[in-house]
Amino acid sequence: MTKTSIRFKAKLLRPAESGKADSWTFLVLPKNASAKLPSRGITAIEGTIDGFPFEAVLEPDGQKSHWLKLDRKLREAAGAEAGDVVTLEIAPAAAEPEPTVPADLRKALSAAPKARKLWSDITPNARRDWIHWITSAKQPETRARRIKNACSMLAAGKRRVCCFDRSGFYSKSLSAPKAAS
Repeated sequence: MTKTSIRFKAKLLRPAESGKADSWTFLVLPKNASAKLPSRGITAIEGTIDGFPFEAVLEPDGQKSHWLKLDRKLREAAGAEAGDVVTLEIAPAAAEPEPTVPADLRKALSAAPKARKLWSDITPNARRDWIHWITSAKQPETRARRIKNACSMLAAGKRRVCCFDRSGFYSKSLSAPKAAS
């Protein structure tokens, strides 16, 4: 790791609401570790967990910190279980990873050439914000409306989604999962 690495310990938690009991775990970064990151919003990192190298995207927890989802593969590779305290050494990633575009948005963009052209020109972080804004809708109707609006705004040259709180602190649209007791 580089001199800018952030080292801390955190407890692996099991989400309260998860389809499969052992499918994934998560941890919440200590506030002092999170404060050293370049953004309170979604942040790409690289690092090690108990010495095992990984790359990931931290999500804002809505409490001015971040949380990290560990899928079963990463957890097992690191030799950790829910309840374990793990040591992480992380740093901001050299390059921002490309977000996964949901099928409904991908379909809408393919039908809107102007929107698709701008979409391919904006940063991965900006694309991630658009995706988060769309997927944070609780109702299918809201999601469909946001996709339609996103295509209109992108086609009109709007590079960033308006009024989207990347930290989740003000809108509470982003937060860490609740831990199982």
